[in-house]
Amino acid sequence: MLKARILTVLVLLPLLLAALFFLPNVYWAVLMLFVLLIGASEWARMASYSVVSSSIFLFLTGVFGLALLFIFKIDTATGTWLNLSLYGLSLFFWTLVAPVWLSKGLKISNGFVLGLVGWIILIPTWLALVQLKSISPVLLLALMAVIWAADTAAYFAGKRFGNNKLAPTISPGKTWEGVIGALVGVSIYALIWLNSSNTLHEATARVGGIPVITVIIAVWLMTYFSVLGDLFESWMKRQAGLKDSGNILPGHGGILDRIDALTSTLPLAALVVFYLNSTLSIQ
Repeated sequence: MLKARILTVLVLLPLLLAALFFLPNVYWAVLMLFVLLIGASEWARMASYSVVSSSIFLFLTGVFGLALLFIFKIDTATGTWLNLSLYGLSLFFWTLVAPVWLSKGLKISNGFVLGLVGWIILIPTWLALVQLKSISPVLLLALMAVIWAADTAAYFAGKRFGNNKLAPTISPGKTWEGVIGALVGVSIYALIWLNSSNTLHEATARVGGIPVITVIIAVWLMTYFSVLGDLFESWMKRQAGLKDSGNILPGHGGILDRIDALTSTLPLAALVVFYLNSTLSIQ
């Protein structure tokens, strides 16, 4: 399993980096829309949609995405009422709705509700991938790397030290030791980032003097939301009786299995970036 995971990463990571740094924004947006649609098909599977319902859900997702891209021109670094509203909706879901959903162990089978939740999770994530890339590919890569560092550190810390289950009824494999490992991993990553002056310079668009403690708290918050996103997707899979959201990625499962933590972090990160743009006049 670990060998398959590593081989998949070795193949996909160079392709992702090439697309991130060399594709024009609109082509990157279309590519990410394709990924979004794969994720939407996996969500439809977890929602136990029929073939007809799945087709309708995918069609509406694609139409909404194309409308955002070509009518509302979201492949730019501009914060409009529409994209900020979508990010705000994501913030509301992940800070209030998802924690209650998980704590109460809600099992919702209403197809309409599940469709809305799927869009609330997927559309802002795609939007953030597009707009953060428009602001700075390095910034987007740096933010995604926080999640990768957290996931990797949690995996190995959990394997080596894991004894205390984090949420046994949702995801038995996750442990508190894994969470601690993730926090340590992202802290180390943040310190490395802060000491890489060129990367920091571009990724923060000339905002200097950021206190170390501020960056550490920020990556800890991202880690918290990444765990929340991971647990929520695990709960949806458990409700549907699935081990993985799909099987498109050898050793990893489906697209949602790989971007679950991004769905709960990137839209919130984008909202913060636009806030900083407006308050600090980032150029």
